Amino acid sequence: MAGDFPAGRPAWQAAGARFVADVRPHEQRKLWLLNGGHSLLAYAGGARGHETVADAVSDPACRAELERWWDEAARHLPLPAAEVAEYRAALLERWSNRRIRHRLEQIAMDGWQKIPVRILPVLRLERGAGRLPPGAVHALAAWVRHLRGGASSARAVLARLDPALAEDRDLVTAVTAAV
Repeated sequence: MAGDFPAGRPAWQAAGARFVADVRPHEQRKLWLLNGGHSLLAYAGGARGHETVADAVSDPACRAELERWWDEAARHLPLPAAEVAEYRAALLERWSNRRIRHRLEQIAMDGWQKIPVRILPVLRLERGAGRLPPGAVHALAAWVRHLRGGASSARAVLARLDPALAEDRDLVTAVTAAV
C-alpha cells in the first residue's frame, strides 16, 4: 500500500510536502496549468518570435492568452479557488525569471503527444458545458500554425486528434478562424 513505511514515514511535511487523499486534481492542475500553459506559450510565443518562456509570458498578447486558458482550465479543477490562484501566481513568478532559459522550441516538440493530455480534456469539458473556449481554441490554432498548417488544415488536424472534434462545426469554424 502506498504510504506504508515500516520504520515510520519521513517528516516530508516539515519541508512543505502535503498529503492528500486523491492526487488526481493535483495532477490535472499540473497538466492543464503548467504543461498546458507551457504548450500554449510555446506555440503562440514562438509565432511571435519569442525564444523562451520568460519572453513569451512578458508579451501582453501571450500573457492574455495564457490567462484565458488558465481561466478555462481552472473551472474544471476540483481544488479551492485560492489554491489554484496561488499556483498560477507561483507559475508566473517562476516563468518570468529570465535566468531560467526554458526554450519554447524544446517545449513545442511532440505536440501530437502533449496536446491530447494538456489541452483536449479542458476543451471537451468546456464543449460539454456548452461553451466554445477561446483559450483552448487559440492554443489549438497556434499549434496548427506551428505545424505549418493553414486555416484549411485545421479540420484535418482536429480529426487526427479525435474524429469527434472534426465533427464539431462550431469548434472547427473557431479554430479555422483563429488560424
